[in-house]
Amino acid sequence: MTTTTATAALKSYGPLQFPDRAGLHLWQFERAQRLGLIPGPDINGERWSRAVFDDAIARIGTIKLATGTLPDVGAARAEKHLADRFSITVHSGTAAELARRGHLPVRGEYRDRPLYCGLALETFRDRRKVQRASAAGRLHMRDTAVKALGVRESDFDHLVRSGLLTHSEIVEGFHHTLVRLYRQADLDQLLRSRRIDWPAVHATPKGHRSPLAALPTKNRADEAVGE
Repeated sequence: MTTTTATAALKSYGPLQFPDRAGLHLWQFERAQRLGLIPGPDINGERWSRAVFDDAIARIGTIKLATGTLPDVGAARAEKHLADRFSITVHSGTAAELARRGHLPVRGEYRDRPLYCGLALETFRDRRKVQRASAAGRLHMRDTAVKALGVRESDFDHLVRSGLLTHSEIVEGFHHTLVRLYRQADLDQLLRSRRIDWPAVHATPKGHRSPLAALPTKNRADEAVGE
C-alpha cells in the first residue's frame, strides 16, 4: 500500500478506500478511529471528505505510531506474543485471565471467540501480571483437573454434580465434541474450601464410596454437554 498523491486524490473516500490510499491496514484505520486520531465519516455518515483524508495524511506517521503494529488477536496469538515478549511460559487461559483482571481489553470477537486488544499487548510491560495470570488462568481438561485436585474421577464427578466445581469455558474437541475446561484458580479455591473434608477425600481408597457422594445435586442447564 502506498500513500495517495495529490493527482490521485478523490473527492471522498469510502471505508476501504481511505485506509488503502492512506497506507493503513484496515485494523489500523479502525483503531485510529477508536483512538480519535481519525474522525468518523463526515459525508452522509458513510464517507470521508477529501479534507479529512488530507488531514490524516499530514499526520500519517503519528497515526501509524499510535496504532501500533499488532492487530487485535485471539487468545492463542495473544498468549504466544506474551510468551515471546517476556521469554516465559504462558499457559492457555492467560489472555482470558488478564481480561478478567482488567489488564487486557477485549475488542470484539471472531467466530464467537474474543479478540484481545493488540495495542494493549504491544505495550504490556508487567511480567509479573502475566505470570500471575498464567498461574491462575491455566486451563485444564478433565483428566488434568482430576490430577490437580489429587482426587479420583468419581470424586471429581461429585464435585461437578454438586455445582462446587464448574467449567471456565467450553471448546470444540475432536469429532466436534464439546470439552469443558477448568480454571486453575477455581481448583485452588476449591481446595481451600472448608465445606469439604479434603483429608478424608484423599484418604478414601479406590473402590470405596466417596465422602463427596453425600453432596446435594445442583440443577445444571448444561448437563448434556460432554466432558
